[in-house]
Amino acid sequence: MTDQSYYVILNANAGTAHATGVTAEMVADLFEANGLTATIEANHDRDLASRIADAMASEAQTIVAAGGDGTITAVAAALVDTDKNLAILPLGTVNALAKDLNIPLDLSQAVAALATGRAHQIDVGEVNGRVFLHKVVVGLIPELAAGREHIRGRHTLSAKIGFMRYFFRRLTRARRIAVAIETSTGERRVERVQAIAVASNAYDEGPGQIFARHQLDQGTLTLYVLRHLTVIDFFRLTTGMLLGRWRSDEALWIESVKGVTIDAHKSMLNVMFDGEVETFQTPFNFTIRPRALSVIVPAVTVEPAAAA
Repeated sequence: MTDQSYYVILNANAGTAHATGVTAEMVADLFEANGLTATIEANHDRDLASRIADAMASEAQTIVAAGGDGTITAVAAALVDTDKNLAILPLGTVNALAKDLNIPLDLSQAVAALATGRAHQIDVGEVNGRVFLHKVVVGLIPELAAGREHIRGRHTLSAKIGFMRYFFRRLTRARRIAVAIETSTGERRVERVQAIAVASNAYDEGPGQIFARHQLDQGTLTLYVLRHLTVIDFFRLTTGMLLGRWRSDEALWIESVKGVTIDAHKSMLNVMFDGEVETFQTPFNFTIRPRALSVIVPAVTVEPAAAA
């Protein structure tokens, strides 16, 4: 890309960034080395919303989210249906969207990829007015993820063993929740489920492809309803995912929809929102916003090599 200016919002506390000691100076040097003009904003004493507002008010055409999935989702939400692009420097632990878009996970390679990158429009999901890029999960999974937060940053064997004990204890004691599910076609059903995930587009099925998506512009949500999850179900599903045969599992109901409303008896429920546990008010109203976000991706992702 030429004649471009970039505004980088750096979260140096993100998983990989913190572990590797990424600094604003390091990022600035990488942009300069690749002939790119960038403003680096790394003031962690300011709230993220204010930092994003300054980026949006700048003349930069591309706003770079340098951090984990939470930072990327927050920046993306501000860029939806605007004339600015999102770029990603994956510095988190999971880096889900970066992997989906084939963005290099190495920082220096990710910056270099911006120099030849192209804008690509992708869908975003929306629930109760909040934009998400991956999935929102209701039910058992957020409760298990909450337990994960207690060991975040702790890499000792005892912490990992403690989490696994917590995981299987919760799994054996988990109760299903009653939910009403109504799709955009008007179909309504009441189910008792272990968990429900609503994803932007669909997850691929193939060996080793666990929660990976290669198409992010199909204009659909995918509803994954986990009817039950025993210990046996867990190991069968996990094995199926590793082998690339999980979509037909007996515990799952999968459906593509344009929109869906999910309601429950409780007025507030914990959800896993793009990897972070939050509390949302019911009902959950989901919609898809087709190609509403422009993202800079490596050129090969948008323009695959022509056949010889």
